[in-house]
Amino acid sequence: MLGIIQFTRYGIVGLLSNGFLYCLYLIITWLGVEHKMAMTVLYILGILQTYVFNRLWTFKHKGIVKSTLPRYVTTYLLGYIFQLVMLMLMVDKLGFPHQVIMALLILINAALIFLLQKYWVFSRRTAIAAE
Repeated sequence: MLGIIQFTRYGIVGLLSNGFLYCLYLIITWLGVEHKMAMTVLYILGILQTYVFNRLWTFKHKGIVKSTLPRYVTTYLLGYIFQLVMLMLMVDKLGFPHQVIMALLILINAALIFLLQKYWVFSRRTAIAAE
């Protein structure tokens, strides 16, 4: 049951954050910013924006920041590399529209990152280790 509640909260944070960031992505690429650069800048903004909400609300983690923030950043760095490689492959090499690929990558990445946050970043073990 706790996992469902956490996933629901994670989904709410993610939908609000990614919805906002995707709209920004569409606007700044429409204004002429290259799609990989736009994704990079907005990805960094997304990491900073969601850390606090996921730590305090989604996972109600009581551990100290220095025990979770490096893991959180690493998780998102892995997600960034995944998204960048997929954009390069699917858009630059295969010619699919970046708007569609980016929307799909947001969904796939969200599921992978949730699992890493639940079982590695904000796990019960990291909360106990901080005590």
